[in-house]
Amino acid sequence: MTIKLIRMSSGEDVIATVVGEVEDAIHIKNAIVLVPTGNNQLGFAPWSPVLHQEVEYVEVFKTFIVYVSV
Repeated sequence: MTIKLIRMSSGEDVIATVVGEVEDAIHIKNAIVLVPTGNNQLGFAPWSPVLHQEVEYVEVFKTFIVYVSV
């Protein structure tokens, strides 16, 4: 498990723990995004705020990913 910066094709920069990978998707958990808070500052917010806490991971298909940091 490693924490990565994931750039989505939607333009979002997601910071998450990558817990696995399959041929066409990656599995992530504890995903957060940067959000502007005013006064030229940034804060963090859950990437999927309505996701139930008991969900083990989210599967993100690679067709929606521009890059993943290494």
